[in-house]
Amino acid sequence: MDWDALYSSAFERVRGNIGKIGGVLLAYNTNIDAIKYLDPADLEGRIERAGKDAVLRYSEELPERITSVEHLLGGILWSIRRGKAAELFVESCTVRFYMRRWGWDELRMGGQVGIMANLLGGVYNVPVIAHVPQLSSLQAELFKEGPIYVPKVEGGDLKLVHPKEFLADEENCIHYIYEFPRGFRVLGFEAPRENRFIGAADDYNPSLYIRPEFTEHFGEIAKKAELGIISGLQTLTKENYREPFEEMVRHLDVLNARNVPVHLEFAFTADETVRMALIDVLGRFHSVGLNEVELASIMEVMGEKGLAGRLLASDPVDPVAVTEAMLRLAERTGVRRIHFHTYGYYLALTDYHGEFVRDALLFAALAAAAKAKLGDVRSIDDVVEAMDVPVNEKAGAVEERLKAEYGMKDGIARVDNYQLSFVPTKIVARPKSTVGIGDTISSSAFVGEFALRP
Repeated sequence: MDWDALYSSAFERVRGNIGKIGGVLLAYNTNIDAIKYLDPADLEGRIERAGKDAVLRYSEELPERITSVEHLLGGILWSIRRGKAAELFVESCTVRFYMRRWGWDELRMGGQVGIMANLLGGVYNVPVIAHVPQLSSLQAELFKEGPIYVPKVEGGDLKLVHPKEFLADEENCIHYIYEFPRGFRVLGFEAPRENRFIGAADDYNPSLYIRPEFTEHFGEIAKKAELGIISGLQTLTKENYREPFEEMVRHLDVLNARNVPVHLEFAFTADETVRMALIDVLGRFHSVGLNEVELASIMEVMGEKGLAGRLLASDPVDPVAVTEAMLRLAERTGVRRIHFHTYGYYLALTDYHGEFVRDALLFAALAAAAKAKLGDVRSIDDVVEAMDVPVNEKAGAVEERLKAEYGMKDGIARVDNYQLSFVPTKIVARPKSTVGIGDTISSSAFVGEFALRP
């Protein structure tokens, strides 16, 4: 099967049709990413000084939140040992001061909303309306030019302005991103692939602060949207999730009444109560996107511990286990689309059928490879720069397993009453950065699918 030909065709079709997408509403998390590229000797020294035994304990099982330097370093080591991303809220002021003194190598747009706004609006030229918890002057400057808007109320009237025109110097919300490459070695552990650990050190995004413009004028804002993407729920806890969940459900009800399909971008959520609450509201969403760690965490709270274990037991991730987990989640919640992304391949389970689902995944994979290769994608035409990146050779065995199990052909199979779509991804050997690649994948696939719908 000529995957490169399918990649090329999918890209051309999305590029030719993405202009028909109207407004995309993005909520709720935007922040500033302070990126630190880890140095093995520096990290090992910090672990020794903090107490290696304590750090190793937290590298086995993540704490729910960071209240000590041992938690922070243990979380970083947890990600390195597995080559998997994780994000935890930094509750301790002492640890926040420690991270600030540790420093960073560069500052970038952060938060799923911020990254998606810059991609959809600043690269694809799709109009977006973004929720920005705190619009500092630095935060505003990190937004690209293009049809990116935030709501502003003046004299009781709602206006949509570019963030740089909002002109309100609010607080900086900083998240510390600790990046490591494939093969990174520390304390005898070696990273199987490149990834990062995130310490969220702001008090707005973790509690899902929702701006008054959104609480008081959401009905008017929703009239501007054809699609919606919600994210940023991952650091909520059983103590603080109820009020923001009620507001989110109110927003979903408004959007559903207007037939606006909404995607939930899942992220690793440490609190089991919040995970269960997400399962309970998932049927209000059209779509959800997650990786194997996140899908396993959902299976655990659904009582599917054996299936959760299978999702984390092999590399590449067993696609039959993934499919079974997606089926359980779809049947439990009624969500119409589940987009699974992992290193090397993507799957989508949908209750509707058509090649456009697979082709949107191909476009997303190409966009992710372009971001990994270039670091920053400036226009949709830059995405084609990833065509020469090779298709993941290990995905061939995944495809064969899906053919044997489900009779998959050309990346598409019927499983029960659903369509299962598969694509192998393109792997950049030495990516410039991994930050934002998951958000690139999910938003590109979701918006690309609606661009391609017949």
